[in-house]
Amino acid sequence: MTRAAQRLGIQQPPLSQQIRDLERELGVQLFDRTPRSIKLNASGQVFLKDACRLLAEAEAAVTRVRQASRGESGRIAVGYTSSASLHPLVPRLLRAFNEKHPQVDLEFQENATRDLLEAVANESIDAAFVRSTTDRYPTLRSVVLDNEPMVVALPAAHRLAKRRKAIPLVELADEPWIFYRRADGPGIQDELMPACRKAGFTPKIVADVPRLLSAVTLVSAGRGITIVPQAIGAVHQDSVAYRPLDAASAFTIPLTLVFRRTTSMSVQHLVDMALAGARTLK
Repeated sequence: MTRAAQRLGIQQPPLSQQIRDLERELGVQLFDRTPRSIKLNASGQVFLKDACRLLAEAEAAVTRVRQASRGESGRIAVGYTSSASLHPLVPRLLRAFNEKHPQVDLEFQENATRDLLEAVANESIDAAFVRSTTDRYPTLRSVVLDNEPMVVALPAAHRLAKRRKAIPLVELADEPWIFYRRADGPGIQDELMPACRKAGFTPKIVADVPRLLSAVTLVSAGRGITIVPQAIGAVHQDSVAYRPLDAASAFTIPLTLVFRRTTSMSVQHLVDMALAGARTLK
């Protein structure tokens, strides 16, 4: 008992008293005592095993909470639109984040722009990759990761598909247009409609679909043409031709990472990595 007190840095009498108080509280003898020895009995061995486990769990809990406060563990729910997910920065960033922060669980959700912005605002998800601003949401912040050129998506058999030069937007004035609904994709249409008006025409819309990829599918079926971010050029390459707009007509659309103004350290790490990745594109 004296040696134990020395290891603990206390006097022997207080230690003996604490042990007796513990035994009295438990209503169980933990030690077999003789005038010349003291040792744990069977009850003491059981209590020692559980006490060591509880102390280890307490230490682990302290480690976990400190990791969480530093953003090194926890969970992040990330959303993205179908078109944003095709931008090469998005999968590259998520892969790099997972490698650097393996103890942070990433959960993913694909949805329309409006639904994703609402989900971040009401805290259903933590961040989202979209192609829109957050002007309508005062509790949200956003960072622009890239300004992506817009290209014309044409059916492969279209007369303009054979042209290798950039296409003036005015040459599309009489074409049947496929649009994706503004409520679901405000960022792109906020840029597209003014660009058409600047070119002197209002698009003749023959189909209005809920998603950008749905619009490309209709182009693939020959229903009409549309304007999409450059990254969409990986879709339906056998049946859709993607051509750049000429300098006078060209415009870009932002790839944006949206998150709440007050957020966790884990999300802040994601934002910092996204900004670092965006700088490598420039």
